[in-house]
Amino acid sequence: MAELQAIIFDVDGTLADTERDGHRPAFNAAFQDAGLDWHWSVELYGELLRVTGGKERIKEYLSRYLPDFTPPKPLDDFVRDLHRRKTERYVAMMQEGRIPLRDGVMRLLREAREAGIRLAIATTTTPENVTALLSSAPEPDLADWFEVIAAGDVVPAKKPAPDIFVLALQQLALPPSACVAVEDSDNGVRSALGAGLDALLVTESSYTAGQDFSGAALVVDRLGEPGAPAKALQGELGGASVVDLGVLRRLHGRIYGAGDR
Repeated sequence: MAELQAIIFDVDGTLADTERDGHRPAFNAAFQDAGLDWHWSVELYGELLRVTGGKERIKEYLSRYLPDFTPPKPLDDFVRDLHRRKTERYVAMMQEGRIPLRDGVMRLLREAREAGIRLAIATTTTPENVTALLSSAPEPDLADWFEVIAAGDVVPAKKPAPDIFVLALQQLALPPSACVAVEDSDNGVRSALGAGLDALLVTESSYTAGQDFSGAALVVDRLGEPGAPAKALQGELGGASVVDLGVLRRLHGRIYGAGDR
């Protein structure tokens, strides 16, 4: 029978609710730095999030809202430079500690680490963004807890394609049946399931509430903390008030037949 050996986490919206108050204002600051009068509102950014990847999101914005815009250099170079400015702005924000980890994340990471469960990341955001977020966490050297950080443009296709999860599994040298994936979006669900990660937990975020998480084994509103319990929106918490390692092991056991451990 399969045994849970690793947890693979998404980052934006999953480890921290970074999109609305992190990435979005960083984009807007980058636009201003570049002398552009563009502004992505909360609502507009929510629409653009249907496209994964920052550079891809800029191209989607131009295609949908500014089709007559002529960049001052070849489009790919223009978008790459603009996204680099955005990353610099975002990293600076993270260094100021402006975006905390979501409730329950640090608790669950500690539980997993203490139990010898391997930790990995599979995300479409850049490695710099991942490092900046983890470096701002209350646990020193948190980035070193993750054996694998699969991030950014290291795969041919971004979520909802399964490529980034497939890469994380390859780098862990584990089959999907040894892992639980943690996501927050429907694109992430499709990506994880496409990689064979059927033991899938979704913790919905501010931009993903109400999305279609069909196929996820468990959907919650948060991981939860004492005094701020998690609520199961799809599936069962089995009487637990928070998503802890026991919940993940039972979820994994239901999918792969390992049972409680």
